[in-house]
Amino acid sequence: SLSGWEVKMKCIICDGEAIRKNIEHKEFGVSLGNFSANVCKKCGEVYFDEPTAEKIQKKSKEMGLFGLAKKAKVAVIGNSIAIRIPKEIAEFLNLKKGKEVMIIPEGKNELIINVWQ
Repeated sequence: SLSGWEVKMKCIICDGEAIRKNIEHKEFGVSLGNFSANVCKKCGEVYFDEPTAEKIQKKSKEMGLFGLAKKAKVAVIGNSIAIRIPKEIAEFLNLKKGKEVMIIPEGKNELIINVWQ
């Protein structure tokens, strides 16, 4: 029996010590709840065990968030370029024709689109 023994986990990123704690997990800014995880005390990396990851995935599917991230291609419309937003993402963001958004470049590899509700 291992009772009384504490199993120390090592972080695969920085080799720091990971501790067990409950943390909130979010997908696309939506909380799925608190789940037990190993969290590195040094770099903050979070590790879920397989049963917990399955619970998170089930909750994500129930909430319609699972698989919401999509690839899109850039198209040309007149002198501008356009990116089509897939229907699932448009519904999630409550985007409708004519709604204004703010488009913000974040460095050379990221684009942020703020949607006002």
